[in-house]
Amino acid sequence: MLRPACDPGRVRRPAFLLILTALTLAAVGSGIAATPAGPRIGGCRVFPADNAWNRDVSRDPVDPRSAAYLRSMGGGVRLHPDFGSGRFGNYGIPITVASSKQPARRLHFTDYPDESDRVPYPIPARARVEGGGDRHVLVVQRGRCRLYELYAARRQNGRWVAANGAVWDLASNRLRPNGWTSADAAGLPIAPGLARPDEASAGAIRHALRFTAARTQRAYVAPARHFASSNRDPDLPPMGMRVRLKASFDLRGYRGQSLAILRALKTYGMLLADNGSNWYVSGAADRRWNDQDIEQLKRVPAAAFEVVKTGPLTR
Repeated sequence: MLRPACDPGRVRRPAFLLILTALTLAAVGSGIAATPAGPRIGGCRVFPADNAWNRDVSRDPVDPRSAAYLRSMGGGVRLHPDFGSGRFGNYGIPITVASSKQPARRLHFTDYPDESDRVPYPIPARARVEGGGDRHVLVVQRGRCRLYELYAARRQNGRWVAANGAVWDLASNRLRPNGWTSADAAGLPIAPGLARPDEASAGAIRHALRFTAARTQRAYVAPARHFASSNRDPDLPPMGMRVRLKASFDLRGYRGQSLAILRALKTYGMLLADNGSNWYVSGAADRRWNDQDIEQLKRVPAAAFEVVKTGPLTR
């Protein structure tokens, strides 16, 4: 019950606090979050706020081996967006959102059955497949908020077959078992590390991105769980290594979707997830990308990055 304005027991609040309280209640009542929303796909939040993919690393210390790691990935190389609008083909890694009622089936895994999640997968018959040799299939199921990822996927006799598969509970921070691969070499999920045009166009990407390097060492660092190399050179980057765009890098002159991506790289960085071309940053295959806009990313030199200090290496 409201007290009369003359009630001597009532604590009077400054006007700005009353206005702030009213705005907060209005936001909650309308379903608008009072704090910035984290990444979402298909109506599902993509991991908790304290997950490694969603963590702000802008103030974390630089790794002592940063310079050596960067040299091994090519000092004169520039950032390269490995995604686009698809005007010239399926460029990037597509994400399929499946209905909560999508039937699930067990799959046959050809290459890594012992490191695959042997559960039913709700993969639609028309799920989008990444172009090129990796042929990733990424499916987020609405309602259940599970992420299903396949590597080297194909349709065979009316059913999906893949080299391996991994399932992620998007409400959990649980990692793969130690030493297990996933649909990605590092044993990481793929979809959370993709740049997406809906986020970039809105002006804020609130998670780390995924990138590749040509040569990696036989080691990984959490949250990665798997290495994909026999090379023990300590100057090569380990899987799961995180790089960050330096705070001093001048963003003036960048605009649009590229500016949002570069801001995210300063705040959240990007995780080394697979062997591939040096400094290729991953994104979703989506017609909403502005190809001319994201060409700006190719102006960013590798020297503008630094390696964030993380935990111990597992070899």
